[in-house]
Amino acid sequence: MSDDQHAAAMRFIFEAGVLKRAARTGWWFAGVKHPESIAEHSHRTALIGMILAAMEEADPARVTMLCVLHDTQETRVTDIPHIAKRYLTAAPNTTVTADQVADCPPNVIDTITAAVAEYEAGETLEAIVARDADKLECLVQAVEYRHQGIDNVQRWIDSSRAALKTASAHRLADAALTGQPLAWLTPPPNPK
Repeated sequence: MSDDQHAAAMRFIFEAGVLKRAARTGWWFAGVKHPESIAEHSHRTALIGMILAAMEEADPARVTMLCVLHDTQETRVTDIPHIAKRYLTAAPNTTVTADQVADCPPNVIDTITAAVAEYEAGETLEAIVARDADKLECLVQAVEYRHQGIDNVQRWIDSSRAALKTASAHRLADAALTGQPLAWLTPPPNPK
C-alpha cells in the first residue's frame, strides 16, 4: 500500500467526521429546531442493527457495518428530506461511495463498496435487518421527540413502522410506542 492510499483512507475518515455536524433535516418539518446529527442517528442505528441481528439470527457484525455505512454518502449529498426527493435527483449511494473511497487501499475499497452495495440492494438478511434498524431508529427518535413535546411526529412513526420487514423490528416498534424513553433511569425493584 502506498502513502497515497493511506492518505485517501484518512480523507474518508475525516470526511465521515462531517456527519457529526450534519443535521437530520427532515425533523425541521416537525418543529425540531436542533435535530440529532447524521452520526448520532447512524450510531444508534448500528446499535439497533446489532440487537435486531441477534434477534433475527443474522450476522451482527455485518449488520452493524451496514448500519455504520448506510448514510456516509450524506457528507456529499446531505440529508435530503423525503419531500425533497420528489424534486431532486441525487447520485445513487453506491456511486457516491465509490467516489469517496476511490483512492483507498484495494481492500478498503472492496470492503466498503461491497457493504454499501449490499445495503442498497436490500436482498440479504443482513441488509433487510440493517434497513429495519434505520427505520426503527427513526421511529424511536420520533417517540423521543414526542415525549419532549414535539407533537407533529406521527407521520414519521407511521412511515417508519410501515417500512419494517422483520418480526423482531415490529415487536421492538411496539415496545417503543408503549414504552417511556426515560424508564431506564428507574431501577427495577430489588426482590427481597
